Amino acid sequence: MIYFDNAATTFPKPKEVIDATVDFMSNHAANPGRAGHRMSLEASRIIFDARLEIAELIQATNPMTIAFTKNATESINMGILGYAKKGDHIISTMMEHNSVSRPVSALEKSGISHTFVQCDQQGFLDIDAFENSFRENTSLVCITHASNVIGTVNDLYKIGQICKKHGVALLVDAAQTIGIFDIDVNDMNIAMLCAPGHKGLYGPMGTGFIYVREDINLIPLMFLQPDIMPDKLESGTLNAVGIAGLLEGVRFVKKTGIETIRKHEQKLLALCMAELKKINGIIIYGPDDITKRSAVIGFNMGSIPSTEVAYILDSAFDIQVRSGLQCGSLAHKTLGTLEQGIVRVSFSYFNKEEEVMDFIHAIKKIKHELEA
Repeated sequence: MIYFDNAATTFPKPKEVIDATVDFMSNHAANPGRAGHRMSLEASRIIFDARLEIAELIQATNPMTIAFTKNATESINMGILGYAKKGDHIISTMMEHNSVSRPVSALEKSGISHTFVQCDQQGFLDIDAFENSFRENTSLVCITHASNVIGTVNDLYKIGQICKKHGVALLVDAAQTIGIFDIDVNDMNIAMLCAPGHKGLYGPMGTGFIYVREDINLIPLMFLQPDIMPDKLESGTLNAVGIAGLLEGVRFVKKTGIETIRKHEQKLLALCMAELKKINGIIIYGPDDITKRSAVIGFNMGSIPSTEVAYILDSAFDIQVRSGLQCGSLAHKTLGTLEQGIVRVSFSYFNKEEEVMDFIHAIKKIKHELEA
């Protein structure tokens, strides 16, 4: 089996992550923060350690600015819905995941307007159009660090400086970049950073977090805890076993090195793109420069439905990829692929060059048989 759907969730997970979840369930599975006995205190310590490790990863100085969620979608909704108020204007882009575009659009009913700034055919933000979209009542910019559809990476430093000039808060969807690209929330002027634990951090599914800068006051989606961070955003029992695994995932990333992980993924990305370009009729979306994209390739095989290609890869070659719209309808509207969708392959640190070549062989065989 070859797994090339790491943009959805990474597989396999490091052994340390699996061992940590088993150890937690076996030895520490008390409710954190709900009692003073040793098991509860140990569970609380593990959760605090995870906050600390994540804060250090993104250059945040205060670990209490990290609140845990069940995924990036919850984090993004928490940030958008908890920050914007009636009369505000929100800026986003035409390359966003639905977890950004849908809550932003839904806020129209609450008297909050929005602008989705156009991006070019490679997925890059039109910076001039972005600057011109600011209004007197603009309060929030919501933007993806890298497209989950084609991998195009935004210049967060430049975007952050523009937001700073206008005095507008910046919310970043880092679902495709956390653990792979360097993120400095201070240098990039990020007010809120939303990320999953189960992708580039190699943690279990059901984990995620939101970083909330200390000057940002969010209205919680649920009310139970006192009005202090991170408690007010973490009502109810946390997924402590998942966070225990996430802690080891973050430590794995730090131990391995973000640059080492990124260079390995870029090597696979370069190889796969080069080989795909040799095949007549293959359309690759996004930039050619691998330094300006995450380890994601979106492509189509002529006019063949993307779902058909993905089905054959799975059923005939045991290669798992993603097809369709990847929860990014605005991005597909931008790319002109709303009807066909795309085939998406995405790599992780555990993938190998031999797997890429097996995938290329499969694509060539599929193309030959479909054209016969």
